[in-house]
Amino acid sequence: MATATRSDGSTFPGLPPYEGRRRVGAGAWFAGLLLLGVSVVMGCRIADVDGVTPVPQLLAFLPWLLAPTALAVLLAALARWRTGLVWGVLALGAVAWYTEPYGKVSDPAGQALARLRVMTSNVEYGGATDALIKAAGRERPDLLFVQECDPGCLAALRGKLGGDYPHSSAVEEYGAAGSAILSRTPLRRTGGIPGSTLGMPGAVAEVKGRPVRLQLAHPMPPLPGELGTWRRELDALHDFAAAGDGPTIVAGDFNATQDHAAFRRLLDTGLRDGARIADASRTATWPASTARLIGAQIDHVLVSEEFAASGARFLDLGDTDHRTVVVDLTLHGTPEAARAE
Repeated sequence: MATATRSDGSTFPGLPPYEGRRRVGAGAWFAGLLLLGVSVVMGCRIADVDGVTPVPQLLAFLPWLLAPTALAVLLAALARWRTGLVWGVLALGAVAWYTEPYGKVSDPAGQALARLRVMTSNVEYGGATDALIKAAGRERPDLLFVQECDPGCLAALRGKLGGDYPHSSAVEEYGAAGSAILSRTPLRRTGGIPGSTLGMPGAVAEVKGRPVRLQLAHPMPPLPGELGTWRRELDALHDFAAAGDGPTIVAGDFNATQDHAAFRRLLDTGLRDGARIADASRTATWPASTARLIGAQIDHVLVSEEFAASGARFLDLGDTDHRTVVVDLTLHGTPEAARAE
C-alpha cells in the first residue's frame, strides 16, 4: 500500500501515484469529449447555422444538452481540471441561454374581429384517423391541418366530418405524401408548395370578410441523406411567408424546432409560434411515446402579427408518433383593412 505524508510528518494510506494520475486523466478525458461534442452543436447554434449530420438532429433536442454538460462539469471538478471546469460552466450558460423561447411577442393592432381554433395533426400514414375524427368532434376546430393523410384517411374525414367541414384543399397521395386542410369557412384553393415527397396544400380562407392565407407545412425530416431537401423545403415555406401580406397561418409538422436556423429564418419573416404566444414553448410534440418534457416541439401553428393566441393544447391520439396541437387564435384588424383586402 502506498503512503502519503502529512505536513506534520505522519503518514496515511494513499493511491499509488500512477493509479491516481490514471483515474484523474480518465475523468478529464471523458469530460473533454462530452464538452467537445456539446461545443460543436452549440457553436452551430451560436453561428446561426444547422451544420451537417449529426448536428441538425441533435439541435432538435438542444435543452437536453444540459445533461451531458452538467456531467462534464462534475467530472472536471472531480478531476480538478480547471480548464474543463471553466469550459463546462461556459457551455452550461450557453445551453441555458438558448433554451429561452426565440423571438419577441407583441399584442396585435386593431380590434378583435374573429376567433379561430386551429388543429394540426400528423396521423402517421393514416393510423390515427379515427382518433382524430373523435378529437375534432370534441375540440371543434375551425381549421384542421392533417399530415400523412392517405386517400382512405381523407375519405374518412370527409365522410365523418364533411357536414362540419364542407371546404377542403388536399394533396391526395398514398402513404406519408397525402395531406389536407379542412375548413368550416369557405376556401379558395391555391397551388400550395411543391414538396419532393410530402404534400403541402395551400388555400385562402374567408374569415369575417378577410382573406386569410393558409399553408400546410410538411417538409422532409432532416435525415442524414435528406438535409438538402429539408433546407430547401423550409426555405420554400419562408418564401411563401415573406411573399404575401395580410393574415397568414402556416401549420403542420415542420420537422424543425426553434433551435434550427432554417426554422428561425421562417419566424424572422414575422410569423410567430402560437404555442410560444400561449406560453407553451418547448412542449414536446414528437415522439409522442415519451413524456411531454422529453422530445422536440416540431409541430407548430405559426401565425402572422394579426393574430393573438389565448391557449394551446397538446393531445395524445394514439396510433401516431406525433401529438396533435390545438391553438385558439383571435384575428385582429380594422373593418377598413378587411374592405381593402
